[in-house]
Amino acid sequence: MPGMLEKPPAPAADYSYWLPRHRKSVAAARKLLRGFLAAQPSGELFVETGELVLSELVTNAVLHAMTPPGRLLYVHLSLHPDALRIEVHDAGAGRPYARPATVEDEAGRGLWLVSQLASRWGCCPRAGGVGKAIWATIGSGR
Repeated sequence: MPGMLEKPPAPAADYSYWLPRHRKSVAAARKLLRGFLAAQPSGELFVETGELVLSELVTNAVLHAMTPPGRLLYVHLSLHPDALRIEVHDAGAGRPYARPATVEDEAGRGLWLVSQLASRWGCCPRAGGVGKAIWATIGSGR
């Protein structure tokens, strides 16, 4: 079950960017994450897990958020000494949920994967009342 948005400690570094609601944005998000982490001390600790979690959150926003045409996705990354926080904001109204997937299903495992890789994750309404923010925190031990 996702938790409410928590207020993390001040980051050592943070980075934000906007992406179009398009399938190609998943690869662009991973590339931007790699560049951000490469420039940070100990950023390499979070690259592999960060890419997986970010890919799933952006994919969910692109495919399932029901975002109105012309709206963008907002991604915010915060690197703390022992954790990476990833937030993906979209203008869709629905809340994501992990659902059971059968062996035959070709989709439906993304949020389960996020729940296994992240130390915490959750969803909350965005400030201003339009859309939601889905966040995940990845500890250096993961």
